[in-house]
Amino acid sequence: MAGRPGTGKARAKGTIGTLRSGSLRVRAYAGVDPVTRKRHDLVEIVPPGPNARRQAEAILARFLREIEEKRNPRTTATVDQLLQRYLEQFAGGANTLDLYRTHVRNHISPCLGHLKVVQLDAETLDSFYGELRRCRTRCTGRRAIEHRVDGPHECNDRCRPHQCRPLAATTIRHIHFILSGAYKRAVRWRWVSVNPTALAEPPPAPKPNPQPPTAEQAARIVTESWRDPDWGTLVWTAMTTGVRRGELCAIRLSSVDLAEGRETVWLRKAIRRDPVAGWVEGDLKTHQQRRIALDAETVAVLREHIARCSARATALGFALSPEAFLFSGLPDGSTFLTPDSVTQRYDRMTSRLGIETTIHKLRHYSATELITAGVDPRTVAGRLGHGGGGTTTLKTYTAWVSEADQRAARGIGATMPHRPAALDADAQRRAMPRYPYEVIAADLGRRIEEGALTPEDDVPTAAALAVEHDVSLATAKRALVLAQEWGLLERRDRNTLRVVASELPEVASEVRSPSCAPPVPGDARTLLTFTLRHRGTRVTRFSAVTDLSDGEALEQLLTDAIARSGGSPERVAEYEMDVERAGGAEPLMTLVVARQPG
Repeated sequence: MAGRPGTGKARAKGTIGTLRSGSLRVRAYAGVDPVTRKRHDLVEIVPPGPNARRQAEAILARFLREIEEKRNPRTTATVDQLLQRYLEQFAGGANTLDLYRTHVRNHISPCLGHLKVVQLDAETLDSFYGELRRCRTRCTGRRAIEHRVDGPHECNDRCRPHQCRPLAATTIRHIHFILSGAYKRAVRWRWVSVNPTALAEPPPAPKPNPQPPTAEQAARIVTESWRDPDWGTLVWTAMTTGVRRGELCAIRLSSVDLAEGRETVWLRKAIRRDPVAGWVEGDLKTHQQRRIALDAETVAVLREHIARCSARATALGFALSPEAFLFSGLPDGSTFLTPDSVTQRYDRMTSRLGIETTIHKLRHYSATELITAGVDPRTVAGRLGHGGGGTTTLKTYTAWVSEADQRAARGIGATMPHRPAALDADAQRRAMPRYPYEVIAADLGRRIEEGALTPEDDVPTAAALAVEHDVSLATAKRALVLAQEWGLLERRDRNTLRVVASELPEVASEVRSPSCAPPVPGDARTLLTFTLRHRGTRVTRFSAVTDLSDGEALEQLLTDAIARSGGSPERVAEYEMDVERAGGAEPLMTLVVARQPG
């Protein structure tokens, strides 16, 4: 296995040896492997033949030239070893690192991890991406059973025949980004001379398709959330500021500045999940703090929320700390809400309303409303925490004109739905009944208020109510008990109920407008949707609970809407307002005020 005579340089750094099969083995010393710390040789086998010696000499000369020019691979490390070294030095966010480790463990290592870094090429990557687009488990195509657990067990209906499910294009692109970042490091470390991911072609990026809630859906979400004022404040703040759920959960009282002229919230931390410690406070996604200007109505909402929290704390004998969390499950604000619990509660709420949406789409709602109002994408990007100076915002939402952050705050405040007043438990159940027995009790109250049921009339029996409303007898009896709790009915004798003769308390189902106008009394209140137009051009759209027959209340809503949209109430004659039922297709009426107010 000695070097061939006459090749002095080859004898010093490389050899050409003959194997038992007659093949020639070309070996050249290339230093010490930086990964294994062992001797690193470049080796290639030349099959026997008449030109085998000449081919071996050419290969040896190439090896020596690459070693001298430092173009040779310096290691025999595998793709798994490269990825381990790369992720150990990864400088991105903790959540991103967890995601990358999951993709490596589930998809990259099982298929490519055993390959040496020099063996991976563009053809192999394209084939790998194609397999993932066909089936995420890279099955062989034969019939197989997907068992619910590994190891011996008795199969049941959860052990089903395998069905190929492609991996999402976004996930495949994440895998490509992982390999690309690792091989960029490998090129810089001179583990390889060429980055194969630069020649591979991952799936194209899906086109952004933000689907924010509509104005009507936003109004229903806000109204439903305000059954619990604390929860309503959280949903309102998420809708107006567009912050991420982890950022929202990490806001402390000291980060909220409600002083006049300086109304801002300072986002410094975010709640994230640590693989070891669980939910913890960490850096923001972009590792960059930001301040967000607040509109006037959000300032009022937060002031009421903080005052409510302070009153609870005082009642329990302590004062809120400035470092208390703005949204917390404890009266002292010492703990934060977890992002997952916020998501679960929001999903349950929207499921009850029959709205298919997620809490993340409140960011889309905020962004689209700002852009529609004419805010420039750089300002929108700053509020949302997008990197790239607005590039992400441009790709996702498109831009229109330039404005400043203060106009952004005014714009989102003007387009928000009306915020409901905080009602007590009984008033909430009467104004917005949720369960069948509440609906029956509220219907009895409406009939009593309208005079259809008087103290002289016989109150329908539980059996009659069960038939009328198509419910069980137990539900009808529960409705009668609830009507007694509300003071609508009283027991005449053991088996008879009668209507209470005293004047009934009025249900406070009004919605407070951002101008803080006093509640307008009425009897037949319902949820209505209003569209304000100025000389035929749509200005804004909002929802409110009011009495359709109360002209003064409707006129007050009109002037309030004009003021919120930046117009002058003195020029009310130039405006008109369509009134329709929430979710209705046709307007019930169009309100026009011909006279000047006052």
